[in-house]
Amino acid sequence: MVDLQGQQLGNYRLLRLLGRGGFAEVYLGQHIYLNSQAALKVLQIVLNDEDIESFAQEARTLASLTHPHIIRVLDFAVENGTPFLVMEYAARGTLRDRHPQNSRLPSETIVSYVRQVAAALQYAHDQRLIHRDVKPENMLLGSSDQVLLSDFGLALLAPHTLDHSTQEMQSALVGTMPYLAPEQLQGSARPASDQYSLGVVVYEWLSGRKPFSGSPLEVAMQHISVSPPPLREQL
Repeated sequence: MVDLQGQQLGNYRLLRLLGRGGFAEVYLGQHIYLNSQAALKVLQIVLNDEDIESFAQEARTLASLTHPHIIRVLDFAVENGTPFLVMEYAARGTLRDRHPQNSRLPSETIVSYVRQVAAALQYAHDQRLIHRDVKPENMLLGSSDQVLLSDFGLALLAPHTLDHSTQEMQSALVGTMPYLAPEQLQGSARPASDQYSLGVVVYEWLSGRKPFSGSPLEVAMQHISVSPPPLREQL
């Protein structure tokens, strides 16, 4: 991927890279006239005219979400065939930053987080929108330490691969393997799939580990056919 730091997209100068995923990069951007800051998600794909309209429709759907626990989409555009979204910038980072891998959280902290994320998911589901990628990395912290769920539906914009080998399985699926519900792994995501993913996050926060481990294929098969180890064995 090409480093875009210092370049301009739309009315934003890209200051630094905030994060990188399988099909997108997120930069901290500063508006060239207003000096306000925002997070710009730049998708690493080139769209044709038909794809651009599909992206625009998806972006309009995301921009219509208005909830105190959902990151706002402020703008979108396509430059030279490359689409990007302008989103509210959450300077305090993610819940993964605050609670690294293998962290165990107090029950009252977990309850507070779950109430906020669950409220955001219920609102989205009422709009007939499924998140598909609920995980701590997509739970940001606002200026008042409130949880803000990000990346609603963005996984739908990921390029699909025809290679279903073990190495490519992670990128071929919409979502993140350790958190995927069985029906989502089988290509039939539904609102309950988000609830399953949130349940995996809670399991991880309580025990300090995810319920399943192994290769992507092994984890997928466990999600589909095996019950997670009882929490009492992990505490």
